[in-house]
Amino acid sequence: MNEEQNPILAVRDLRMGFANGVRHAQRVLAAVDGVSFDVHAGETLALLGESGCGKSATALSLLRLLPAAGRVLGGEVRFEGSDLLQLPEADMRAVRGGGMAMIFQEPATSLNPVLTVGRQIDEVLEKHLRLTGAAAQARALELLKAVGIADAERRLSEYPFQLSGGMKQRVMIAVALAGNPRLLIADEPTTALDVTIQAQILDLLRRLQAERGMGMLLITHDLGVVAQMAHRVGVMYAGEIVEEAPREAFFTEPRHPYTQKLFAALPDLSRRGGKLETIAGQVPPLSAMPAGCRFAARCPHAWERCREESPAWTDLQDGHRVRCHWVEEQQRGESRHSGESRNPEAHPWIPAFAGVTVAVERLLEVDNLRVHFPIRRGFFQRVVGHVKAVDGVSLELARGRTLALVGESGCGKTTVGKAILQLIKPTEGSAVLDGLELTGLSRRALRPLRRRMQMIFQDPFASLNPRLSVGDIIAEGMSALGVVGRAKELETAIGALLEQVGLPADAAHRYPHEFSGGQRQRIAIARALAVQPELIVCDEPTSALDVSVQAQILNLLKSLQEQLGLAYLFITHNFAVVEYLAHEVAVMYLGRIVERGTVDEVLHSPRHPYTRALLSAVPSPRLDGSPEIIRLPGETPSPAKPPKGCHFHPRCPQAFDVCRVNYPEPRQASPTQVVRCHLVAP
Repeated sequence: MNEEQNPILAVRDLRMGFANGVRHAQRVLAAVDGVSFDVHAGETLALLGESGCGKSATALSLLRLLPAAGRVLGGEVRFEGSDLLQLPEADMRAVRGGGMAMIFQEPATSLNPVLTVGRQIDEVLEKHLRLTGAAAQARALELLKAVGIADAERRLSEYPFQLSGGMKQRVMIAVALAGNPRLLIADEPTTALDVTIQAQILDLLRRLQAERGMGMLLITHDLGVVAQMAHRVGVMYAGEIVEEAPREAFFTEPRHPYTQKLFAALPDLSRRGGKLETIAGQVPPLSAMPAGCRFAARCPHAWERCREESPAWTDLQDGHRVRCHWVEEQQRGESRHSGESRNPEAHPWIPAFAGVTVAVERLLEVDNLRVHFPIRRGFFQRVVGHVKAVDGVSLELARGRTLALVGESGCGKTTVGKAILQLIKPTEGSAVLDGLELTGLSRRALRPLRRRMQMIFQDPFASLNPRLSVGDIIAEGMSALGVVGRAKELETAIGALLEQVGLPADAAHRYPHEFSGGQRQRIAIARALAVQPELIVCDEPTSALDVSVQAQILNLLKSLQEQLGLAYLFITHNFAVVEYLAHEVAVMYLGRIVERGTVDEVLHSPRHPYTRALLSAVPSPRLDGSPEIIRLPGETPSPAKPPKGCHFHPRCPQAFDVCRVNYPEPRQASPTQVVRCHLVAP
């Protein structure tokens, strides 16, 4: 990449907002305010920041794909010399897909559900390359093969609902590349994907970029993805870019206080003994943007000037620049006492019996748990087979401990959690909570036990009652189970719980649809914690949250565990969270646990080939990077037809004859590490 060549995209002072209010009294609230950056051919610029900072709004403004309330308020967007903001709509249609293309965050909602994969690619080929008929079909086939879709000819005639999440994302990439764009905008392209599929998608984007010389604007909140993909990084906060730097400078010496806080909030083993850094407060709403530095209210270094005067750019070195009065004074050799930290740790709401030391004792015992869903066909709906979602899972969990359950999507992790809590009836096996057998109990017998075991669901929107206010949602269980008696105490407890999960106390009077996805997840966590359970099944509770909010939630979960002896079954694919929070790890593949042990054993001395492949695919938020990725061929087999022998052998690079015949018995690799693999000596 030649830094001195003209950029393929030059954005100058871009301002964009949303109209608010009724027609006769509308005002426009700025969501993107004075953003400028360049993208060169063959270069990747990553835009990083929390939800609500304006990253996606910036990307949609470039393509003029704004919602009805969106307004471009000013600035220039020069693509290959033409200002896109001045082009008529007819000319913009040629740019979209042909010159610039976008991979959207949610392929399931971006692909047309009533058109086949082939037809959706053909539409782009017809519009931008004038290809039809056999030529278009041949090109669509090439594109699907280029993005790594196996059996591409069959997939052309299939619909999006017939594809897995990873395959839908690949189809989205194929559609975006069909018009041979010179610039690709990727909006969180791997957020919903497993680490193995994420590694494949990132490899694919890098390879296609190198082959085509495309520029790329990558929008993400994952510092590991930034470390792998970006050449330069721009950090956005409240509609402004506050730091811009080459990748090396960004990861070795981040300078803006906001960027430093994002790095400090990352969970890993080195921070296991203490609290994660958090950022007090939230991104300011569009209706209340501060006059000075927009980060001042959350910054530990802010003083009067920060609250009154918006900072200008301070150039550091070699393309590294920052918008910060504190950094500016440091550069001039001045120093200023920043006073007390503006980011104090809040005191968590702890029930009256907090502080009681709970002895480590076994709370949950699961033995040979199976959940088989019948497959019915024909007029009489006869059972012709079973989906073996969970197929013989055994585990133990002590009070005050966290067991992380990890694995790819579809391996049965969530079904295990629901079956333990009897939200799904197990086909076979046993689940014992504190000496009491749960399987087989009637709904009436289970009801008083619900306070002792709670679940935080992955999709908070589907699990929150849209007709109840947030306060009523949290109060429902507290009142029914007598956790808090008087109305005043209930109101105080609800407000304290909301503040602990990063929401203002007045959020109690609003409804779930008024919150973002990450905010709804915080409400779901507050509801689960409200009844003071002993066991919480956490199903991807931080997957929808930014790094800073994730740190708040992890601190809260850790604090409550230490004080109340809570036990967590933590279902996740985020290995950084596992490393920070968990005590033991169980790795699942196709309905069975293939490896289990302590965090140090499983994450740092994995014995099963599948565990090694998962860990190698995790993007590291450091420049020293991860070990070489172990690329697994194919996809996870269907649990309706698991392979004979070891279920992992069709994808295992070390499989041999016995793996194809016999499922391995548990092998004791250490007193606390158990592996189901023929490669491990008995």
